[in-house]
Amino acid sequence: MVAQILRLRLELLWGALRAPGALVPRLAGSLVVIAAVVLACAGILGLVADEPDVAAALLTLTGTALVLGFALSPVMSGAEDPLDPRRFAVLGLEARQLIGPLALASLVSVPTLALIAVDVCAAVTWTRIGVPPALAIAAAIVHVATCLGLARLSAAFGTHVLRGRRTRELTSLFVLGIIVVVLPVVVFFSSLEWGGHVPSRLQAVIDGLAVTPLGAAAGMPGAVVFAWPRAGVVVAVALLTLAAVGAAWAWSVQRAMTTIEPPVDDRDRGGLGWFAVTPATPAGAIAARSIVYWFGDARYLMNLAIIPVVGLLPVVPLLVAGVPGTIAALVPVPIMALFLGWVAHNDVAYDSSAVWMHVTAGVSGLADRVGRLVPVLLVGIPTLAVAIPVAASFHGRWALVPAFLGVAAALFLGGLGLSSVASVVAPYAVSRPGDSPFRQPQRTGSGGVIAQAAVMFGTLVIAAPTLWLAWRALTEDVRLATAAQWAGLGTGVGVLLLGVAAGAVLWDRRSYRVMEFAAAT
Repeated sequence: MVAQILRLRLELLWGALRAPGALVPRLAGSLVVIAAVVLACAGILGLVADEPDVAAALLTLTGTALVLGFALSPVMSGAEDPLDPRRFAVLGLEARQLIGPLALASLVSVPTLALIAVDVCAAVTWTRIGVPPALAIAAAIVHVATCLGLARLSAAFGTHVLRGRRTRELTSLFVLGIIVVVLPVVVFFSSLEWGGHVPSRLQAVIDGLAVTPLGAAAGMPGAVVFAWPRAGVVVAVALLTLAAVGAAWAWSVQRAMTTIEPPVDDRDRGGLGWFAVTPATPAGAIAARSIVYWFGDARYLMNLAIIPVVGLLPVVPLLVAGVPGTIAALVPVPIMALFLGWVAHNDVAYDSSAVWMHVTAGVSGLADRVGRLVPVLLVGIPTLAVAIPVAASFHGRWALVPAFLGVAAALFLGGLGLSSVASVVAPYAVSRPGDSPFRQPQRTGSGGVIAQAAVMFGTLVIAAPTLWLAWRALTEDVRLATAAQWAGLGTGVGVLLLGVAAGAVLWDRRSYRVMEFAAAT
């Protein structure tokens, strides 16, 4: 059975090369992968010239990145899985007969061969810096098996869970998530000073990664030989992760061979855009419509585009006035978080007459409130995730990152909670769809000014305890940064939940008044 499936796998690869117009691109891609592997292997083997702790740290980080890459790439690529168990249903085989052969057949691919080559070089390097060969080889086997198992699960998830939803919008979400992770990491590494040894901040990160399923297999040799903290936990996590991945793969094959899902007509969903990505619920539909508006309407885009400008603008006069750059670097993040939470305080008014769809369809207030928050969260979370490490890098004290996080959470989430109430209670007239975002209608009352000021001032009041703790962490005891983090997260999440709940109740009671306001403006 194994030989038959391996032969089918090789024939599929050869058939893909013989496809019209596919030979040159696939060969070019293979050459790029080979060149990357050669460079990676040369770099890994060259680590033997460094100090053992430096080599161990870099090998652990490289292995963790490979695990993460194999876990995400099948979902992000959107390609059809050639080893989908359902493809072998015509052979009349049971699920248990396919679990092992399909796992072995996954070894026959260019990425897998590249992974094996890198792990072989890593095992050689581990051996040269003092790791017993048996342990280095065992760690390499566990690492390769973990990567391939996660890739198989990722492919199954993309095939059976995301089927019919593979749109460019979904890919953009994955890319956005990678940016959120990669950019802060790059900023963090660029701020490190090695000096021939592993910086203490980086060693703390490695110790944390080594006890996670992503980094346990890669960090197992270093944890055992160099006596890292919780070495036994690292080994246990690596083995338990591999066992869990194997069990999940067996369950996935069993499910694929014993369940029949209704077919999905891609033509019915191909042009739905964000509606094909969000759940088929009232909140999901409102979220999709809100995303389309926020990223396609000049009025929304202008509100978003001005936030980074507002955050960075105060830095210039501070520097001119002689404020040290390390202190001025602390200013943009709180300002941007404040305005990101405040920007949604009048989002209902931007709907204009389209708000009647929500009212006539009987959409619940909770679905309306939750759906409208999605685009702001999609913008705010990545923006702050990148801004916080950049600010910490310019400031020079990474120990204050928890305080940054707490302040940003209190201002951003707290502002969203108050905005969820204000947009129902006190909407005010804005420029109509198609008008210039700089053209504002005349208003007869002061409701708009009061609503804007109330949300902004209320957000500052809510975040005051967190701001106080963050200030004390900056000026007195940096250990208070952790207290500021939890205070900010607790305050922000609590106010957000209460604001959404209150806004939902108010929407259910005032929805027709909101529609009357939209029709009148």
